[in-house]
Amino acid sequence: MDCETDPEAERLTQDGQLQQRWRLWGTYLSERQWGTVREDYSADGDVWNSFPHDHARSRAYRWGEDGLLGLCDEECRLCFAVTLWNGQDAILKERLFGLSNPEGNHGEDVKELYYYLDALPTHAYCKALYKYPQQAFPYERLRTENAARDRTVPEFELLDTGIFDAREYFDVLVEYAKAAPDDVLIRISATNRAATAAPLHLLPTLWFRNTWAWGAIEQESLATPKISRQGNGFLAEHETLGRYLLVSDPATPAEALLFTGNETNSTRLFGVPNPQPYVKDAFDEALVKGNRAALNPAGEGTKAAVHYRLAIAPGQTATIRLRLKADAVGAVVEEAEFDAIFAQRIAEADAFYAKRIAASADAHGRQLARAAYAGLFWSKQFYNLVQTRWLAGDPAQIRPPPGHKQINPGWKHLYARDVLSMPDKWEFPYFASWDMAFHCVSLSRVDQALSKRQLLLLLREWYMHRNGQLPAYEFGFSDVNPPVHPWAVWRVYRLPHAGEAADRNFLERCFQKLLLNFTWWVNREDLKGDNLFAGGFLGLDNIGAFDRSKPMPMGGELEQVDGTAWMAFYCIHMLSMALELSRADKVYEDIASKFLEHFGAITHAINKDAGGGLWDAQDGFYYDTWHLGERRVPMRLRSIAGFVPMFAVTLIERESVEQFEGFVRRADWEAKYRATRSQHVIDLADGSAQYLLAIATRPQLELMFKRLFDENEFLSPYGIRSLSKAYEKTPFVYESDGQTYTVDYEPGESTSNMFGGNSNWRGPVWFPMNYLILESLRIYHRFYQDSFMVEFPTGSGNRMTLGEAARQLSHRLQKLFLPDSQGRRPGNGDYACYRDAPDFKDLLQFFEYYHADSGRGCGASHQTGWTALVADLLNLEGRWE
Repeated sequence: MDCETDPEAERLTQDGQLQQRWRLWGTYLSERQWGTVREDYSADGDVWNSFPHDHARSRAYRWGEDGLLGLCDEECRLCFAVTLWNGQDAILKERLFGLSNPEGNHGEDVKELYYYLDALPTHAYCKALYKYPQQAFPYERLRTENAARDRTVPEFELLDTGIFDAREYFDVLVEYAKAAPDDVLIRISATNRAATAAPLHLLPTLWFRNTWAWGAIEQESLATPKISRQGNGFLAEHETLGRYLLVSDPATPAEALLFTGNETNSTRLFGVPNPQPYVKDAFDEALVKGNRAALNPAGEGTKAAVHYRLAIAPGQTATIRLRLKADAVGAVVEEAEFDAIFAQRIAEADAFYAKRIAASADAHGRQLARAAYAGLFWSKQFYNLVQTRWLAGDPAQIRPPPGHKQINPGWKHLYARDVLSMPDKWEFPYFASWDMAFHCVSLSRVDQALSKRQLLLLLREWYMHRNGQLPAYEFGFSDVNPPVHPWAVWRVYRLPHAGEAADRNFLERCFQKLLLNFTWWVNREDLKGDNLFAGGFLGLDNIGAFDRSKPMPMGGELEQVDGTAWMAFYCIHMLSMALELSRADKVYEDIASKFLEHFGAITHAINKDAGGGLWDAQDGFYYDTWHLGERRVPMRLRSIAGFVPMFAVTLIERESVEQFEGFVRRADWEAKYRATRSQHVIDLADGSAQYLLAIATRPQLELMFKRLFDENEFLSPYGIRSLSKAYEKTPFVYESDGQTYTVDYEPGESTSNMFGGNSNWRGPVWFPMNYLILESLRIYHRFYQDSFMVEFPTGSGNRMTLGEAARQLSHRLQKLFLPDSQGRRPGNGDYACYRDAPDFKDLLQFFEYYHADSGRGCGASHQTGWTALVADLLNLEGRWE
């Protein structure tokens, strides 16, 4: 890699070698800290009511902070964010508003318009946009309208209120550029899109996370930090972070500097006296209610803001510049210097991504990839939770009620104090283990060091359970997510950048811990020892007729096709890693043989004839099977779970294993003496140049692909559906003991309340599963080449290779984000502004999942996370064959 012409690569190298801490500051600030499990100290775990949005402006957080398009240091000690007021709202706009899970008719839902536009891995440059209405923000209308809707109708969104129809809003652009690791330039530009002049109160806000009010806290200072007036800005002093100066424009008057404390307003919330006179919501009290006495006249505190009163003419832009710098004696804000540094960082970002986004991508494709990476970097968040302290409560606070200890009680070892990749910083402001694996695959193309650190982190002893289980997410650490971690480790390992050596140390560290996790799966999810696994919902929420994480309503056990196939998927990636590690250490050769044997046992079990497996020869599909005593009943519900067996496939080049004599002998023995089982290990001992290890045989694949590429079943205009469209007219019905369980095809939001109702696996298109389907097709094509042709779509008469089918499927997925001939991007829905308005039409959002028939984005509207995999599809373009 040529660092001389790639300054961001040089910064990454300097940070990785601990020469300069370029990652010290970043957009690590959460967008929602209220309504999270870690801030909930109730008896019943009702997170939404124990800490609602109405409390957020007045109540100090225990474990983190949130703000509007903000940044903080990597331990979230000192935070910066933008606060806005249009003179009409009943409260300051300090954070993004959204509905809690009980308020939303399809679960929790942010009700704001904001967009991540750009970001470098070191956060040396970041840019985001917030659209702020000039009329009073319709908080109550959003609440009442959604409350009046049931699950059968769409969500009522901010654009549906009409508040943007007359173009009466501000585009607030927030940019950060680093002059040095501890010198951050801040540029805030507010553009009036209305036809008349409009006032705007803009308050760049600096504050310390409250780490002093709780009593003894592990590895945190008990001393109260301080922000005080210094010239036209603020001096922030912290015991471990040191001294920072936030400098504003030289003409800023002293009366525009506001001070208070980041302390709970107990009087407002609980009707008791405040122990401290200056509290968290003082700026709201002073500006909105006119009570200037709420501000600290001494010019100090733990929260401060510069108050700009702007009157912006129609179509004009007002720009505010600030500088946050360590030990900044004599630091100044000078417009020419600012603009020069911003121009330089923007040019460096262009150069960085030009090398990492496929040259074959057109302008729309490059914009799409750039936005996807921006979302990934903006969605990194400081996450703090010490489970023992959370369970016990803090010395200086009231002891939590007894029921509090029933939440995640078996995870007392968990100690999180890290910057983590989040699915979505508003709707999912906490890590999710299987989401993170997909994030890391996307991140590895632009920040391999980060992706490795994230994968290693969840395997460390302060996250991974002593029994080997990986934590799922804070709502239920013990929930079971698909074991995609080994796949992500292997993918990241195999993608070093040009000139870089493979990182064996990373691979070996991960492999050792994954052995523990694999053992947990075998001991925990294969209760009968027959190589048919359970696992519960496995991240697919409501995909079944009943909650698969709970006991079967009719008794017995469920043998899951996805749980079983995921374990075979686990085996082949552990096998690949073991063979790779064997090149330098023959000890791993025996482990490779073990995983080959285990893979064979699972493939035999899942394909077993005479009703013992999960393959249904009559339907040509894999199904979950209910097992009670001698009775085994397949749940003939055709869902994407039935395609997970095709993920368990890998190619091994013959020449790459010839040096492993013991492994080859074991493979030959499997083929010779376990012929019925080894039919699923194709060309293992026939002299071929490649060995294909796969669960499904070619005849099985042919049957599966007919359904996969059938537009009346799984193939939608925008990817692979999560449930067959055949259930649109004839729902799946299962009856047992007088109970009827029904599953309909639902291409958009869920009508089921299962798992909270904000996710739906009964029809929509989901990127992670589509991505694994594409990867599987590529592997099968590499082995079969032109000898395996399929109809795409089924019944069309168009025959093509599996590689070309993968290309066509990739194009359907990309189509979600790219403008059609009328300028409509399907993922943005049918809002005319995204098609016609100049300041809307190039904006992209990355949703949790997508309506299978219209392409409209559903669920979390900023879950760039695994949806950022679309950027990887652009990089794979031209290489499907």
